[in-house]
Amino acid sequence: MQKSLEIAMQAAKEAGEIVMTYYRGNYDIREKSSNNPVTTADLMANHRIREIIRHTFPDDGWLSEETEDSPDRLTKSRVWVIDPIDGTEKFIAGIPEFAISIALVVEGTPVIGVLHNPATAELFYAYAGGGAFCNGKPIRCSPCRTLKQASMIVSQTEHRKGLLAGIVPLVGEIQYIGSVTYKLARLAAGTGDLYVTVRPKNEWDFCAGDLILREADGILWDKAGQMIRYNKKRVRQLTGLFAGNPTLVKQVINHYSNKPVYV
Repeated sequence: MQKSLEIAMQAAKEAGEIVMTYYRGNYDIREKSSNNPVTTADLMANHRIREIIRHTFPDDGWLSEETEDSPDRLTKSRVWVIDPIDGTEKFIAGIPEFAISIALVVEGTPVIGVLHNPATAELFYAYAGGGAFCNGKPIRCSPCRTLKQASMIVSQTEHRKGLLAGIVPLVGEIQYIGSVTYKLARLAAGTGDLYVTVRPKNEWDFCAGDLILREADGILWDKAGQMIRYNKKRVRQLTGLFAGNPTLVKQVINHYSNKPVYV
């Protein structure tokens, strides 16, 4: 796994250098779908990540937001799950709440996770069983165990639309961060206690962050209290995500689903 981690970190750093040449500058933007923009920076970063990974691991599978999906990945035991810029809208707005996300999944489980925010010079990474780090220093999930004292990281859009109305009153504080993967990174670093989203997300939005959070003593579960399996035919996770330390996640899922979930 060490070689895979080294290559993932190299790819994230080089993609970050590319992204920063466009950040708060000039580039093309187009809409892939409603409220789903892609920029020159996304595409160029994706191209460089793919070059680096394919050069060393040509037989591995590939799943990226900015590459046309191919069913051959479903036959692979090792699959790279990539989002060259998670939080493109924040990138476009010049707000430093985005990240390059690179994960390696083996038999459906992430074993390498790298998240790089080049605008803040933060490099988060983890490998299965090896702990989680930011810029070389170990990180740990918050030890908070009480929802009323918890700071929940959420999407401002979800909050504004009232999608979290049943959960917001349970916690002590709300934080807004744009990118899903950057939310998970900050959660793993202990600067927030809980993350909840009830909107559908794609595997590349959270795969690397899932492992980093797990290695920081946290969890990422669906509303049934289950871990996520990756490299599925359908890459969209429809049932919402709940992340933080196990005690907080269990409490909020119990409230949300009205069914007991046991850690």
